[in-house]
Amino acid sequence: MSTTAKATLAASILFCCGSVVGVHYIQNAEKANLRAGVLRDDERRKKKEQQQLNMKELKEQTELHKSLLETQKVSQLPSSEPASEED
Repeated sequence: MSTTAKATLAASILFCCGSVVGVHYIQNAEKANLRAGVLRDDERRKKKEQQQLNMKELKEQTELHKSLLETQKVSQLPSSEPASEED
């Protein structure tokens, strides 16, 4: 076999091995990106569920507050200022 043929064969083998390694690397990177996307979606879904629960609880608390104001006599409505120590 001539030197040119040997060089061509070696270059072909190196190119083939490099292509296989490169394709595996790209597949692993894509798989990791897809998995990260699933994790982000799960986290986003959990946050949305928590927000819905918070809104439901806020609505319940608001309704309870209104009903308590209607049923109980309040001499002074609560303010946002902290209570003084004299009270």
